[in-house]
Amino acid sequence: MSNDQRTTSMDQLSVRSYQPGDQEAVQRLYREGLLAGQIDPSDTGIDLEIVEQEYLEQPQTHFWVAAFPDRIVGMIGVARDTEHTAQIRRLRVDKRLQHTPIAEKLVEIALQHCKHHGYLKVVLDTRFERDAALGLFERFGFQHTRTKSVRNKDLLEFYLDLYRQPKEGAE
Repeated sequence: MSNDQRTTSMDQLSVRSYQPGDQEAVQRLYREGLLAGQIDPSDTGIDLEIVEQEYLEQPQTHFWVAAFPDRIVGMIGVARDTEHTAQIRRLRVDKRLQHTPIAEKLVEIALQHCKHHGYLKVVLDTRFERDAALGLFERFGFQHTRTKSVRNKDLLEFYLDLYRQPKEGAE
């Protein structure tokens, strides 16, 4: 366990909506890259320069940060792909805290948002390590649909059918 993990209690972590004062931390997390430290060279990150316009103006889209009282350590966004399909975007966790439940908490809140807004499907792609990606997303019911090689790095694509997911509280 790293020093960061020993001195930072997970019960102090909050996941909240993005605020304009979060911009610098969001840009830092973006530059550090996805969980595996890989950013597609063709990804301009323009959506992160206009987070409020891109994610907060429409109720079907949203952007959250994971924060401790003294710093932001993660982020995730939900964008509308089609009328019934959402895309999870920009999942990032501070590299020193990647082996903590922060990514799970971010995905959980993004999926709650998708269900609340009536999306039937959720898609995402990621460049982070295959075993970590499969484990994290399979716990939420995502299915690995395909792997593409982009610039000698695997890009994993996942799909979640919310329509077929059991309703909360149902057995």
